[in-house]
Amino acid sequence: MSDLAANLATLDALLDKHRASGITNLINGEARPAASGQTFETTSPVDESVICTVARGDATDIDVAAQAAKAAFPAWRDMPATERKAILHRIADGIVARAEEIALCECWDTGQALRFMSKAALRGADNFRFFADRAPSARDGQMLPSPTLMNVTTRVPLGPIGVITPWNTPFMLSTWKIAPALAAGCTVVHKPAEFSPLTARILAEIAHDAGLPPGVWNLVNGLGEEAGRALTEHPDIKAIAFVGESKTGSMIMAQGAPTLKRVHFELGGKNPVVVFDDADLDRALDAAIFMIYSLNGERCTSSSRLLIHQDIAEDFEARLIERVNNIQVGHPLDPSTEIGPLIHKVHFDKVTSYFDIARKDGATIAAGGARHGDTGWFVRPTLFTGATNDMTIAQEEIFGPVLTAIRFTDEAEALSIANDTQYGLTAYVWTNDVTRAMRFTTQLEAGMIWVNSENVRHLPTPFGGVKASGIGRDGGDWSFEFYMEQKHIGFATGHHKIPRLGA
Repeated sequence: MSDLAANLATLDALLDKHRASGITNLINGEARPAASGQTFETTSPVDESVICTVARGDATDIDVAAQAAKAAFPAWRDMPATERKAILHRIADGIVARAEEIALCECWDTGQALRFMSKAALRGADNFRFFADRAPSARDGQMLPSPTLMNVTTRVPLGPIGVITPWNTPFMLSTWKIAPALAAGCTVVHKPAEFSPLTARILAEIAHDAGLPPGVWNLVNGLGEEAGRALTEHPDIKAIAFVGESKTGSMIMAQGAPTLKRVHFELGGKNPVVVFDDADLDRALDAAIFMIYSLNGERCTSSSRLLIHQDIAEDFEARLIERVNNIQVGHPLDPSTEIGPLIHKVHFDKVTSYFDIARKDGATIAAGGARHGDTGWFVRPTLFTGATNDMTIAQEEIFGPVLTAIRFTDEAEALSIANDTQYGLTAYVWTNDVTRAMRFTTQLEAGMIWVNSENVRHLPTPFGGVKASGIGRDGGDWSFEFYMEQKHIGFATGHHKIPRLGA
């Protein structure tokens, strides 16, 4: 039996329970259908087959979940942090135990290649362990003496938090948001993307099997305009952590404004990878290809604009075309596959629409630019050359395996092009001139920058963007800054003079 056949057989057995009962909501520790009884279907982008039915929650379900999170909050907040730490570590253990199930289900539900998703569960477990270990110090503050007072700061959890996660790498991103919220002492109502609900349900099951008290983590499936909007507007939800499109982030901010919700947004990007003529071109080529074509190009940190110095552009682009045409498109559960299908027909139509846009703008489709096969939402990895930064393909987030190459003449032009976009999530710079690297990165408008490297995440560092790419930061202590409130307490150290009015 081939590796693909073996993986399909294992997946088929894993999906039996979901086919039988469908994916229900999980509220106050109980599996529940939507209050309305409505469901929707989640389908695989590989062949458009139905995976299972999913509860279609709405405002009623969100209200029940928010009330459960509100009721569970005091006990979870007041639980000794060492006990919360132990529970989060047990969740991590449960993730590791079900890592194969998570990876196979994620690939089938999203179209992501197994070579990347095989480690997604382990990254999720790492997220829980990382924040579990920080739970005991989450409330630590400072002691700031003044002449008359001993000023003490501390942090306290906000309360019930709404978490809305996207359909790209949904498992890992769910852990990235929910783990620090729980470590801080918050309770959670989670609304996963309707295109990829499968692993969110598995993750919630793992959490409750690990001993998480009922109501601390509630899962409500549904559509964005129904369940999602109800969550962002609910008065008992104190903050919204959202990953997704910039336009949706703007809508969520408006919906949460009447209840003064705190928001944390990880939004879109049109990230440049800038390759100077003194760079290690072999490594720059590897990194540029990896950061746009891995994960099907469906990642916010993808290097979707290649800014290449004109003196090396012709040779670099020729090598790039050869490599792009050699990328293996295929079944996501085949270990040899490098690019699987896009998530859904809606997204496939969006990505492929840019092929005609590129032609009309005057760019050259140097590789790809077409559908791959006749079944499923597969697209050939695509490269646009001869582009300028004012073209639509250089300004809009395509969110697929599509790279736009733009040539520049000098450092000043490269910087101008790199910053000339509404986004500012990541940037990648390739040069062996350390002074140029320092000078250039100082002026780059991006929340995260890597020099002579692809995106390599280090959990204690801040993750987030500027401009239309987001608000706030994840990672390390920055996560707690969002999920917790600062509190100041001043203790008088003596009998200082107090002004006497009306004495």
